[in-house]
Amino acid sequence: MIQIVTDSSAHLPMDERQKHNIAVIPLKALFGTTTYRDEVDLTNEQFYKMLPHAKEHPTTSQPSAGEFEEMYKPFLDAGKEIVSLHLPSKLSGTYASACAAKSELETQFKKALPLSIVDTPWLSMALGLLVIAAAQAAEAGQSREQVVATINALIPKLNLIFVLDTLEYLRRGGRIGGARAMVGTLLNVKPMLEIKGGQVEPLEQPRSRAKALARLMEVLEERSGHRPLHVSVLHADARKDADEIAKQVRAQYDCKEFYMTEIGSVIGVHTGPLALGLAFYTD
Repeated sequence: MIQIVTDSSAHLPMDERQKHNIAVIPLKALFGTTTYRDEVDLTNEQFYKMLPHAKEHPTTSQPSAGEFEEMYKPFLDAGKEIVSLHLPSKLSGTYASACAAKSELETQFKKALPLSIVDTPWLSMALGLLVIAAAQAAEAGQSREQVVATINALIPKLNLIFVLDTLEYLRRGGRIGGARAMVGTLLNVKPMLEIKGGQVEPLEQPRSRAKALARLMEVLEERSGHRPLHVSVLHADARKDADEIAKQVRAQYDCKEFYMTEIGSVIGVHTGPLALGLAFYTD
């Protein structure tokens, strides 16, 4: 039996976690000297109320190797194999912590362990879609090696495009990547970005939020070609706009999978409020 593990940056809806028995290890958001485990100690609603009023910009932290050991060991003791999928190592130390935990456990067990750790180039529900696909593959009877192959085949098909209300939070958090070139030009525009190669990259610079959200739908059409779609709408305290985008997506596309999800605190530290995006791939 294969256990799927991921981290809280995947923004997996709770019903999907429960349906597929997916284990989620929390990343952490730090407000000054107070540490909150993402999705455990702090609701998204609380986080977005706190964020604009923080005296110092909050920071984030990956799970420790010890925390990964605590998650992995009961599954291994129960005779399960594990496939563990995480956000890009270019953006977080989470993958490194998972690998350190595997090494320590192999020392304890005195043998190689049936534990595959995947450094994916995705986060938010682009990672979430990978995790769900991995769980479905495992449930269909694929071996651990086959599940990893399924994930690796899907990775290049994914897209994650999003609109921010401001680049300021991304700049403060130091995860700005190629979007740095947009800083200073954005007084009257809404930055449109994508995740590419595990990094944040600029996409376009629409002149208003309405134009940016319209362009989001146009890019979806350009990249999907109206083929059957696996898609998630994701948002940071922007439910009204997210509902409107969701309505358009469901009306215009044959959605094989559709999810609505909130951007949690550890990613929200970098996006700020009112971010809205689409994670998707086609068959």
